[in-house]
Amino acid sequence: PGVFVYDMGQNFAGWAQLNISGPAGTQVTLKYSEQIAPNGEIDRSEVNALIKSGGFQTDRYILKGSGPETWEPRFTYHGFRYVEVTGFPGTPTLDNLKGRVVHTAFDSAGEFSCSNELLNSIQKCARWAYISNYVGIPTDCPQREKNGWTGDAMLAAETGLFNFAPQAAYTKWMADFADEQRPSGQLPGIIPTGGWGYNWGSGPAWDSAYTHIPWYLYLYSGDTRILEIHYKQMKRYLDYMTSMSIDNILYFGLGDWCPPVPKDENIAPVELTSTGYYYANSLILARAAELLGYHSDKETHLALAKQIKEAFNAKFYDSKTGRYADGSQTAQACALFQGLVPEGERSKVLSRLLSAIEEKDNHPWFGILGAKYVLNVLTDEGCADTAFKIATQTTYPSWGHWLAQGATTLWETWEGTDSQNHIMFGDISAWMYKTLAGIAPDASSPGFRHFTIRPQVLSGLTWAKAEHKCMYGLIKSGWRVTEDSILFDVQIPANTTATIYLPA
Repeated sequence: PGVFVYDMGQNFAGWAQLNISGPAGTQVTLKYSEQIAPNGEIDRSEVNALIKSGGFQTDRYILKGSGPETWEPRFTYHGFRYVEVTGFPGTPTLDNLKGRVVHTAFDSAGEFSCSNELLNSIQKCARWAYISNYVGIPTDCPQREKNGWTGDAMLAAETGLFNFAPQAAYTKWMADFADEQRPSGQLPGIIPTGGWGYNWGSGPAWDSAYTHIPWYLYLYSGDTRILEIHYKQMKRYLDYMTSMSIDNILYFGLGDWCPPVPKDENIAPVELTSTGYYYANSLILARAAELLGYHSDKETHLALAKQIKEAFNAKFYDSKTGRYADGSQTAQACALFQGLVPEGERSKVLSRLLSAIEEKDNHPWFGILGAKYVLNVLTDEGCADTAFKIATQTTYPSWGHWLAQGATTLWETWEGTDSQNHIMFGDISAWMYKTLAGIAPDASSPGFRHFTIRPQVLSGLTWAKAEHKCMYGLIKSGWRVTEDSILFDVQIPANTTATIYLPA
């Protein structure tokens, strides 16, 4: 008695606005939760396990008793779907409590939809997870930590740039990286930080946000200023990686986080994925140096990349079998995605990747790094149909399995434990834009001054469409299958060009 639970119908970041009348001194308590127990009470056990004291995700308001009152918190926010209300004078109605969605102010810049409702739901979840995890800084989750985990943000950056216009927000966050970088070049795993995260939780796959996000901003806007501002610090980080390497291999950092295996196990060795980002960073710095006119730096970075690639293949690659390390989906796709496969060996490595996928019955047997690699690699290698099968699974582990359990955002783990509002598995949204609608920027003419449209018309889809607002105007790409043809609808903004590839 006296306990009321509101269901907002959507997991999001923000708070509840209380509209109330009652006697002075009455205390009303609001408790926020992502989950609800079978008995109808809120269940916060998954996200408050590390909270030792204090009022976790709790607001309290004491009425002044002067008639109708409207109150909402101003110095905090929560991640939630459900709100438990206690102390309310009488019986509350729907009008007494309203959910307030809160995120950094940036415009919507894209939309995607298709004939597959599962993918539409995943796209919706990705958009909600992205805005829920951008409140001042990009975060891991809006309830438990609210920390600026760098790897989560890097892996979701292209999804953010297709769906929204967060360029100014990212530019501010990159300044935080410069502030937090040590003279050695070392970075923490969360930015900004109060001092924690330099020696655990960081590493190449997370720290590379400081090279990849500026590069994505250049790629999607064409503006070199972000590279100019941060080039020296980015170079300092690359030098730090070199100082930490042993024979051009990096052995530190987090690996393919949250795969569908026990928490003390990894899919693909950490040194494989860390070295993969070491190589990727050397190439990004080489490209940035060329753009900025640092020609001797460019040659130095390319020479380093060559050494890393040779060491990577010497350590991890078995040319007889086409396997990298354990031959997992993540290991194979990492080598392909990062461009580390020796010339003439890609088909062999791809074959092993396809076998690894078949062994898991077309399920995503990877963590957050593999979630960035696998679908994109499959598309690039002409196997978008296999990527589609992975993306549309509905049994564990899969994005669809989350939806079958009632997800309205993306979750932290395939099992559905811990946070139910994470963005780190969110690159699937960018994959839909690039693969199913076929819209992709061109690094040789960035900012969509020139771009490609290469839609994949796949079995299981009858139509797909997307639009993206670039600095030149609105790009549209759509297609639908009729009885005897495929109809394509494309819009190219003025002062841009596009190369369009249509299926035979």
